[in-house]
Amino acid sequence: MCETVIDIKRLRDDDRYRQGAVAKGVDSSSLDSLLALDDSYRASLVAAETLRAESNAASKEIGRAEPDERQAKIDAAGELKSRLTVAETALAAAETDRNELALTIPNPAHESVPEGGEDDFRVEAEVGERVPEPAFDHGAIGELLGVVDTERAVRMSGSRFAYVMGDAVRLQLALVQWTLAKTAERGFIPVVTPVLVREEMMELAGFFPTDRNQVYALEADELFLIGTSEVALAGLHRSERLDAADLPVRYAGYSSCFRREAGTYGKDSSGLFRVHQFDKVEMFIYSDPDRSWDELELLRQMQEEIVGDLGLPYRVITVATGDLGAAAAKKYDLEVWLPSEQRYREVTSCSNYTDFSARRMKTRVKTDAKDGGGVSLVHTLNGTACAVGRTLLNIFENHQQPDGSVVVPEVLRPFCPGLEILTPKPVS
Repeated sequence: MCETVIDIKRLRDDDRYRQGAVAKGVDSSSLDSLLALDDSYRASLVAAETLRAESNAASKEIGRAEPDERQAKIDAAGELKSRLTVAETALAAAETDRNELALTIPNPAHESVPEGGEDDFRVEAEVGERVPEPAFDHGAIGELLGVVDTERAVRMSGSRFAYVMGDAVRLQLALVQWTLAKTAERGFIPVVTPVLVREEMMELAGFFPTDRNQVYALEADELFLIGTSEVALAGLHRSERLDAADLPVRYAGYSSCFRREAGTYGKDSSGLFRVHQFDKVEMFIYSDPDRSWDELELLRQMQEEIVGDLGLPYRVITVATGDLGAAAAKKYDLEVWLPSEQRYREVTSCSNYTDFSARRMKTRVKTDAKDGGGVSLVHTLNGTACAVGRTLLNIFENHQQPDGSVVVPEVLRPFCPGLEILTPKPVS
C-alpha cells in the first residue's frame, strides 16, 4: 500500500491524534473526507489486486488448455485484462485524490501544546537581566561602528539587504566557528549544505505548499533557494534505512539562507533582523521514535546554553497550536530581550516533526533481529543553533556601552583573537 504523508491509521484510530490536527485549524469534515477517500482507495486496491490475480491465473490456463478450448481461454483472459486496466485506472485516481488531500493536512499537535493563537504561548523559562533601552538601536549602532551598511546595499539590491563589514565579519565568523564547536561536543556532525533544491524536496520537507510564497524560485532551472538548511538535511537520508544502533544521528548544517519575507512590508525593515539573505547554523536530528521527545529537550538545552553563554537575556516559550507550522508537532521559541524595543524577539526555535517529514522522505530505522527486528519510520527534529544576523544585532544592543562601543562576549574571543571590543568609527 502506498504510504501517505499523514498517518491515516492513527487519524482513524487515535482520537488524540485527530484532535491534534483539529487544534491546528483543520476542519473535521476535511479529516472525514480524507478517511472516506482512504476507504475508496482501499476498496479500489482490493478490486485491482483481485482482478490481477484472476488475470494472471487466466493467462496460465491458456497454455494448459486443449486446442478447442484455447480461443475461449484467450477471450476470457482478454476480458479480465480489460477489466484490470479499468480497475488500475480507478485505483490510480483514488490514490491521487487521497494523497492530494492528505498533503494539505498538517502534522497534528502534541497533546502538551497549549491551544490557541499567536498570543496563547506558554512561558517555560525566563533567564537573565533585561537591559535598559540603549542609546543606539541595532540599526544605528551598526552604522555608527562602521560595520553594517544598509544604504549602499539598498541601492544595489533593494530593501532588506546589508553589507556586513570589518570587525563584524570577524565576529560573525567567530559565532559560526564557536557554534559548530559547541554542537560538535554533543555529537553534531558539521555539514555545508546545498542552498538550491528541487521543488520535490521543498514539498517532501513540508515547506510546500504552505510556505511557497516565502521561497525564491529559479524558474528556468526548476530550483528553489532554501530558507533553512533543514530542507537539505531532511533529504540527506531520503529513502534510506538507518540502523537503530546508529541513532540518534545529529547534524549541524551551515549555509546561507534566503527568504522573501512576503507580507512583512514596513516591518523590521532596518538593520539585520528581517533580511532576505542571512547565514545560519541549523541542528537536525534523526531519532528513534521512542527518544524524540528527549532529543527535543536536548535541542532546547543547546539553544539556552548558546544564548546564555553569549550573555543575552532570554525566555523560552511553547508555541500554541494555532501558531505551529504545518510540520511541527511541538515547538519551542527562544526569544532574546531586544533593549531598543523593550520586548522579547524570537532568535531561534526548535521543533519535533515526529514522523511527518520522514514519512514523506521514506526514511526508516531497522532494528536488530535480537530486538525483534522490523522497520519503522524515524522521527526528525530541527532547531537553530545560531541565526547569525539576529544574534549579532542582539550582541550590539545587549553588550553596548554608553559611548556606543560593543563588548565582544568572552566565549567568542578565542575565535577572533585581539577583538575584544567594537568601537565607533571616528567622525570625519
